[in-house]
Amino acid sequence: MITAKAFAGKHYAVYGLARSGLATAEALLASGAHVTAWDAKEQARANAPAGTEIANLDEADLSQFDSLVVTPGLPLNRHPIAQRARDAAVEIIGDIELFARARPELPPHKVVGITGTNGKSTTTALIHHILKTAGVPTEMGGNIGLPILAQDPLPEGGVYVLELSSYQIDLTQSLDCDVAVLLNITPDHLDRYESFEAYAASKMRLFAMQTDQHWAVVAVDDTTIRDKIFDLNDGPGALHIPNEGESIVFADQDEFPSLQGPHNAQNIWAAERVCGSLGIDRDAFEKGLRTYPGLPHRMERVREKDGVLFVNDSKATNPTATAPALAAFPSIRWILGGRAKTDELDECAPHFAHVRSAYTIGEAGELFAKLLAPHMPVSNCETLENALNHAAEDSQPGDTVLLSPACASFDQFKDFEQRGDRFRDLVGAL
Repeated sequence: MITAKAFAGKHYAVYGLARSGLATAEALLASGAHVTAWDAKEQARANAPAGTEIANLDEADLSQFDSLVVTPGLPLNRHPIAQRARDAAVEIIGDIELFARARPELPPHKVVGITGTNGKSTTTALIHHILKTAGVPTEMGGNIGLPILAQDPLPEGGVYVLELSSYQIDLTQSLDCDVAVLLNITPDHLDRYESFEAYAASKMRLFAMQTDQHWAVVAVDDTTIRDKIFDLNDGPGALHIPNEGESIVFADQDEFPSLQGPHNAQNIWAAERVCGSLGIDRDAFEKGLRTYPGLPHRMERVREKDGVLFVNDSKATNPTATAPALAAFPSIRWILGGRAKTDELDECAPHFAHVRSAYTIGEAGELFAKLLAPHMPVSNCETLENALNHAAEDSQPGDTVLLSPACASFDQFKDFEQRGDRFRDLVGAL
């Protein structure tokens, strides 16, 4: 695990004992800190590492702590403990900030930080894979994989590749990324932010924390956002953006079956700029692309049966994330629905011509069926099992049965992983 003498002797409150909270408590205790922790779930409290003091932080005097370390899922805009911490003048941070504070004690290394509304996980995993293929010591963490504090320090010359949500950036004060990446910004998580502009500003803080001469990779088309980032990151020559009029398309993308679709063209473009900034040569970069296996639930090719391809894109939890999947296949049987984040599918509309028929499920099933009915045959199937069976029956050789829900999963599933796993199981049983 990653520890630091800088934490020794300090008293930390850790709120939430899921994976990142447990890793945080263990790293702080191993560093010689005093840790008081709380989780509303009794079983989570029982899993706290030895040496942790358990106390109800919802009632405790927070002024006794040096820092309050919270899970990124905690809504800072409305959770009572956040306001109580502000009233007590106690900083609110997350495990990424603790990693940032530990960095001076780690062997010399670099950090790549990747944010954006969509594509973060794929780009993070892709860059990590390319670096590993090129022989560079590397780990990935943040919003993907093991919590960063649970990982062993890299040797000199290593690169930490971090997927960073806006929630994690909100809890971070001093992460100076050697390369910071912004893939895109579209409306999302507006229950946590007062406006889209506030959400975008949260993403852009990643660049505000950088020092001069460090690299920024920005794939967004919005020149206003680009200008703001350039003002934040003003080291000469430090900004990678698409050239004027350039289409972000990698000429040989068809060679990489795990990286199909326009969204992955953007991910490849960003990975290419990052790896170039880190000194990875072209041959090593392309070898990494060719051998990249892809991530579960993200355009995951589950099976081909009787000439029909089945694709699990359960991670697409909003229409903006679904649109690239619709663009990637020419003849689609589309399964969508769940708990809607929006009452429209406008981002998907340019690709409706690729859809031969649609099958809606979940809470949004009736709404989406009405939206799609003028454009394509559609059935409100209610459940994933019904939708898959109907889609499979209707399919012909050359079709793709695509689960790309454009919705959250919480009406019928624990999370998008459980939804994708269920789809995979159902496809396997066909």
